[in-house]
Amino acid sequence: MPGDPTPAPVRRLTRRALLDRWWLIPVAGTAGAFGYMGWYATRVMTGKRTAGTPDFRAALPARVAALSDLSGEWAERTFTYAGRPCTVLRVPQDVPGALPDGGSFLIAYSRVCTHLGCNVNLVRDPEILAFAFNYRPPRDEQHPQLGCRCHYSVFDPLRAGEAVFGKALLPLPRVQLQRRGADLWATGIEPAPDFTG
Repeated sequence: MPGDPTPAPVRRLTRRALLDRWWLIPVAGTAGAFGYMGWYATRVMTGKRTAGTPDFRAALPARVAALSDLSGEWAERTFTYAGRPCTVLRVPQDVPGALPDGGSFLIAYSRVCTHLGCNVNLVRDPEILAFAFNYRPPRDEQHPQLGCRCHYSVFDPLRAGEAVFGKALLPLPRVQLQRRGADLWATGIEPAPDFTG
């Protein structure tokens, strides 16, 4: 009869046809996994942000240490400022945000890792960096680094706390320092990052 629609034949998926195509599932899963790993590796390796000009926010001044406690190169003192664990270092070269002091410089950072908020510590031995963190700095950067033991991010104190290895993308927030007589004081700190992973 004209105008009478004929139903299209129903195509049934047989068990045999399904088994003939089962290999598509692991291939798609593998391709997706490798695609994600490539995207993540690219993000971690090339997505690191530079420190830039310090963006200190004023906070209540607090005494950090006596200058005599920071007499040698790479001397370190940890302290708490504005509710955050911090560290101050005497470094051999100028760093944006550092305080000049008798031929060397004092720089302070928040010790809160910018990846997920664990504490970072000064790692003095490059062999420990290589073994424990899987990071070996270039020959011209063989100096102590700040390392996070939670996910093995490494931050360079001579590059204004920038993340140089690991999952962290943002630099460590810097602390503003001021000399008051024979003491070192903290007077401001950069904002903490949003920990989104």
